[in-house]
Amino acid sequence: MTMTDTVLARLAALKTTPTPDLKKQWRELFDTEAPPYNRRFLESRLAYRIQELAYGGLKPATVERLEALGEQLDGGNIVLRRIRADDKPIAGTRLIREWQGVEHTVTVLNDGYEWQGRPYRSLSAIARAITGTRWNGWIFFGLKNRRGQA
Repeated sequence: MTMTDTVLARLAALKTTPTPDLKKQWRELFDTEAPPYNRRFLESRLAYRIQELAYGGLKPATVERLEALGEQLDGGNIVLRRIRADDKPIAGTRLIREWQGVEHTVTVLNDGYEWQGRPYRSLSAIARAITGTRWNGWIFFGLKNRRGQA
């Protein structure tokens, strides 16, 4: 059996491995406790790690290039890195919300939002301007429910 066959067998076995055993593998491969994420996350990260250990990870030059690209995108702002770009509606989308009998329309921009001809960096700031109280903008505009699900 070649190394490739062994790696492929380990990857295939992940699908049928009980979750407690996946967490055990995590501890062995990452030397940390498994995060409290769903099974699919564990499977995908374990599959990557198995291949990384067998075939090698990214070259240092590739890691440096990716870090440089990340810096260009977010200017080193760690908060922006934690916001998933694919969660935000695409630029041009109009969000409509009625509040106390008045309809409010917000346009999604590449770098923020526009309401009543003014730019805003967040939906929460617009919701606060509309209501006079603090709101999670994503909840106010119906993009997320109170449990945080999109």
